[in-house]
Parts: sequence; C-alpha cells; structure tokens
Amino acid sequence: MPQTTHFETLAKSGYVARGVVFLLISGLALFSGVAGENSDSKSALATLLEQPFGRVWVGLIGLGLFGFVAWRLAQSLLDSDGHGSNARGRITRAALFASAVTYFSLAVYALGHAVGMGSGTGGSGERSAAEWIMSQPFGPYIAIAVGLGFVAGGGIAAAKGILRKFEKYLHIPARQTATTWICVYGLVARGVVFATTGLLFIYAGIEVDANQAGSMGDALQWLRRLPFGSVIYVLIAAGLAAFGIYNLVEARYRIVRGPDLSEMKDALPKLP
Repeated sequence: MPQTTHFETLAKSGYVARGVVFLLISGLALFSGVAGENSDSKSALATLLEQPFGRVWVGLIGLGLFGFVAWRLAQSLLDSDGHGSNARGRITRAALFASAVTYFSLAVYALGHAVGMGSGTGGSGERSAAEWIMSQPFGPYIAIAVGLGFVAGGGIAAAKGILRKFEKYLHIPARQTATTWICVYGLVARGVVFATTGLLFIYAGIEVDANQAGSMGDALQWLRRLPFGSVIYVLIAAGLAAFGIYNLVEARYRIVRGPDLSEMKDALPKLP
C-alpha cells in the first residue's frame, strides 16, 4: 500500500472540511429553511459559530479549506488529474481554478470569524459578485455569461454522477454499492443547485438587477416555488447532505497525485 504523502493529507483534509460545510448547509435547509433562514456556506459557518467551541470548529474547517484550495490549484495549474491541454481539459481546469478562488474566500471568511476578526455573515457571495459584475462595462452580458457557466457546471456535475465518472478517481470497494449511489445522488443534487444559481444570474443580467442573483439558499427557495416544490426542495436539500457524504468518501478513497518540485518549476513559466 503506497505511503500517504503530506500533500495527500492536505487535500483530503480539504475534502473533509467541504463535506462538513455541505452537511451543515443541508441541515440548515431541512430544519431552518421553514423559518426562512438562508442556507448557504457562510450561513452554515455562522450557525456553527454559535455552538459550543464554535470558533474552534470553524477555525479547523477554515484550515481544511485551505488544504482544499491547494489541491484545486494543483488540479488546475499543474493538471494533477491529467485533464490535458485540449479545449475540454482547459475548460475543466479553468473551472477547478474558479473553485479554488471560491473556497479561498470561504476559508478566509472562516478563519477571520474563528479568530474574532470577521463581522456579520458577509451576505451572499454570489450576490456580491453579481453587484461587482453589474458595475463593470457590459456587466449584464457578463452576468448572463457567468450564469451560463454555472448552468454548464451544474450539468457537468450531474452528468459526473449519473454516468459515474467520479469512479475514475475513487477506489471505492466493490461491495460498497450504497456508497456509490449516495455519491450519485449527491452529485446530481449539487448539479441542480448549481444550475439553478446560474439561472438566477442569467435573470439578474436580463433584468439588470444584481439583487435577482442569489446564493445556494436562494436557489433552493426558487426550487421550492415550483410545482411540487416542497417535494423537490426536500429531495435536493437531502441531496446536499449526500454531496457532503460524497466529499467524505473522497477524503477516504480519492486518488491524490501531489505535485513535485520539478512539475512546479515546469508549470511556472506557463502561468498567465
């Protein structure tokens, strides 16, 4: 059995942290959503802060998320998963880099609040991003493009689950079929929420109103207003818990190929 490297430990601690965040989000959606509370990543961490030893737990999550950021950078900049440099590979790696940026922001938020330097809940990161985009030249068109990217990302996540493409990077024992189906469920639910968030961005661009964009919690509430919305809401909210479990499965079985010094030196001149 190969020896676990320090980088592998760092990456897998990141998966644990992300898994915990999504389990918290699901809990908020299922138990607090009735009261109208938002169920996004920052709200989940803010709720955890209020619990006994909350600062300690949030601080540990923040540190773990920095490990996840390091792994995402290795995947995107150093192509640790071997996506390649063709058009499809570059798009995938660009999405992984965007994920690194997103989780870096969340990690900073978590550590800032853990040491008492944060203030408030920080609001919806997606809506703040939409406000910044709208203030730029051709902002509404950029918002629509970002929304289309979210929709595409949601479709890719759902397809990754339905087609079980995630198994390429996981060594799940064959006897654990239930674990595999939980992963499928989680990825599909995450894809639906991601795509719905994209639709909100598109609508914000069309209406030229950043307030129409929303967070994961807003996407869940939008789904709730659909026909049979209560059933859809519960299925997707529970699916986010499955996505949290999927991350814990990745922490256990993910194949992590850490970068070495020579790869980093070769990659540096290629950075934009």
